[in-house]
Amino acid sequence: MKLEFSKMHGCGNDYVYMDCTKKELKNPGAVSEFVSRYHFGIGSDGLILICPSKRCDFRMRMFNADGSEGKMCGNGVRCVGKYVYDHGLTDKPQVSIETLGGDKILDLTIRDGKVTEAKVDMGAPEIRPRYIPMITDHYIYVDQSLVLKETTIVGTDKDTYHEKIFYNGTAVSMGNPHFVTFVNDVDALDLPELGPQFEHHKCFPEGVNTEFVEVIDRNTVKFRVWERGSGETLACGTGACAITYACIKLKKAGKMDVPLNIIARGGVLHVTYSSKDGHMYLQGPAVEVFTGVVDVPDEIFK
Repeated sequence: MKLEFSKMHGCGNDYVYMDCTKKELKNPGAVSEFVSRYHFGIGSDGLILICPSKRCDFRMRMFNADGSEGKMCGNGVRCVGKYVYDHGLTDKPQVSIETLGGDKILDLTIRDGKVTEAKVDMGAPEIRPRYIPMITDHYIYVDQSLVLKETTIVGTDKDTYHEKIFYNGTAVSMGNPHFVTFVNDVDALDLPELGPQFEHHKCFPEGVNTEFVEVIDRNTVKFRVWERGSGETLACGTGACAITYACIKLKKAGKMDVPLNIIARGGVLHVTYSSKDGHMYLQGPAVEVFTGVVDVPDEIFK
């Protein structure tokens, strides 16, 4: 079956986008696995479908590279806003998007008839364990933030010794689960080795996205992210919101009502934690790389 698509990214967090407003896509998880493969497919962090919604302008469904369905993607939803405007599905500069992580309102920045970036009301952070979800009795509350105490243990086997490294961090949900931990040098981390040990830790029954954060100054941090179901990606919008919450609550960087500059490997995001409504506001670019048609084998749909 031949399927039309657009390849888009927000700060390098790239997905394949398909318009499903008129026709449903069968077996989207398997399609995501197929198109996400670099070298053998299109290559992406996953697949995002733009669908009709009964309560919002559109509905977003996102699938990770391993075929699992995710609840929310901050970079992805900005690109949905660009897609629906640039492809003539709407002419409104503000659109509402239904997601499994809640309904999102997007304010679109339009230049020369095209969307260049978007600001998204990402809603309020959630730190109650059962709603993250997280299963552990090894946590404390620090200034209303849930902080793990010597719970996530990473063991590194060497030829002559066994080293245990303890990572303290803040657990927070932004419609999907995150674990934010602060490190001295993000570039020095072996994320392919480290990331899966967080993603599949017993504390997180649905897996977890893990943000490793280095504070640059009071207004700027940089991070790397290991996303459940996709591995290391170049950016994560919901992760940037979780980082901002942890930075402000733990007094690492940033302050309420002022955008925090968050440097990802794929670019810079800006997140504001509003004292007015307690919501996180994410702003960043939305870029269409190319469009095309992909030939998906029939067995994918069986």
